[in-house]
Amino acid sequence: MFAEAQEARIGAGAEADCVGVTRLVLTNFRNYRETKLVIDTAPVVLTGPNGAGKTNLLEAISFLAPGRGLRTAKLADIDHQPSPGKDEVTGGWAVSAVVATRRGSVRIGTGRDATLGERRIVRIDGEQVRGQAALGELLGVLWLTPSMDRLFVEGPAGRRRFLDRLVLGVDPAHGSRVAAYEQALRERSRLLRDGPGDPSWLMALEEVMAEQGVAVAAGRLEAVQRLDRACAEADGPFPRARLVLSGTIENWLEAMPALAAEARLICSLSANRQNDAQAGGALLGPHRSDLRVNLAKSGIAAELASTGEQKALLISILLAHARLQREVRGEAPLLLLDEIAAHLDASRRAALFDVLLQLDSQAWLTGTDEPVFAPLRRESQFLAVRNGRLAATV
Repeated sequence: MFAEAQEARIGAGAEADCVGVTRLVLTNFRNYRETKLVIDTAPVVLTGPNGAGKTNLLEAISFLAPGRGLRTAKLADIDHQPSPGKDEVTGGWAVSAVVATRRGSVRIGTGRDATLGERRIVRIDGEQVRGQAALGELLGVLWLTPSMDRLFVEGPAGRRRFLDRLVLGVDPAHGSRVAAYEQALRERSRLLRDGPGDPSWLMALEEVMAEQGVAVAAGRLEAVQRLDRACAEADGPFPRARLVLSGTIENWLEAMPALAAEARLICSLSANRQNDAQAGGALLGPHRSDLRVNLAKSGIAAELASTGEQKALLISILLAHARLQREVRGEAPLLLLDEIAAHLDASRRAALFDVLLQLDSQAWLTGTDEPVFAPLRRESQFLAVRNGRLAATV
């Protein structure tokens, strides 16, 4: 698995039948001081005790996509912390990977330079790029973590983040639109809070919010409609989901052209400045939309389903989206599945493993109990994780 012959093949840049990370180097990343991994594109199973570094490894891979990773952590919090009594250089971290795609291998590097604060550096094939949007063009990355098990019962913010990750998989420009909207929203909120704001500057920000906000809502709406159809066509032991995007801007877009929705949002923002100043934000916009999910068979809202059924529903949505992304982009996303076996019975675990082996993209799975992943043994790569160190298991 760590053979040099394989590494030579990786560097050849040949097109891959399966999308996946083939080389990964972590430097000063959480509990990984310096780690190098050379693998193939088959599924990877990481087992070990809690706190060993399994999720940290998935988090590192999640930084191959735009955003703040699967933990949404501050970049400085990721820096490796030296052991007590040891004199180690700290400050900043790096993730370097070679990823096999159907268009050939690509080298991705990203990390934090301590002198630049919270700005993330991104390099593609050795060239530094401006911003993170280019990552979304290269690769799709999706994840499920234990913290998402309560996605349906907690507030809408988590569901919006989940949805935006799904939209990004089929529309790589979506992340840039969300960032532009949120920046204008923050600046307008600051001006309203500090007041009195310059009316012309407020109007300029509201125009940006309207243009980008309607585009964000439209992108979400289209993605949810396509994903809902993909979920309806799904087959197997996982429950089918029905998805609906709920929000004022989305309702407008169902009834009027996008330009009319932009004009209406500009007028609404201008009229609501006083109320928004008191609220400390904006009472209207795509930042208040929500993803509603029901069980297709019974019509029961996801938040009312059992814990196990909610987990199965999340997996069902993720797998449907992976199929949709393969249809739209020509290749499925990397899947990062942290403690995925929890709350799944043996039949559903077996069904999940079978689907992952047929997806033509690499899945990374973690767990504390290696025997649970026995059905994957012949066609996957098993690594034991202990205190930030990796070792192949037989």
